[in-house]
Amino acid sequence: MTSEATTVDQYINEAPEDRREALQKLRNIILENLPKGFQECISYGMVGYVVPHSIYPKGYHCTPELPLPFMSFASQKNSINFYHMCIYANPELHDWFVAEYPKYSKQKLDMGKSCIRFKKPDNIPFELIGELVKKISVDQWIATYEAAFRK
Repeated sequence: MTSEATTVDQYINEAPEDRREALQKLRNIILENLPKGFQECISYGMVGYVVPHSIYPKGYHCTPELPLPFMSFASQKNSINFYHMCIYANPELHDWFVAEYPKYSKQKLDMGKSCIRFKKPDNIPFELIGELVKKISVDQWIATYEAAFRK
């Protein structure tokens, strides 16, 4: 479900009422832990965190006119989804997250390549998400991205 919202506040306010508090809390924990250089925006109809063109002029290889995506979150039909590109591109980070997850949640981890799905807002491990967010700097993400995706 992509949104037509043009601001993050609008995106959260247009989400189903039972998810707004969790989405705002997710946004807050990301912003509290986000390394310098990343920029919050609406990206691909979701709340996104990107490397702006001012830092990485090449942009995203699939669509160079867009800034390099790093992570995002969205209110989807059946879940709140959190996307973290470096979990997909960095096996050590992936393994760390998978090992840490049971320490923060009793729920089974529902994870794709870069997507973590939370069917119930109460099951989002906000503290763990905060730890994940601060693990990768802009420079580390650019180096990982170029090694993994830019051929």
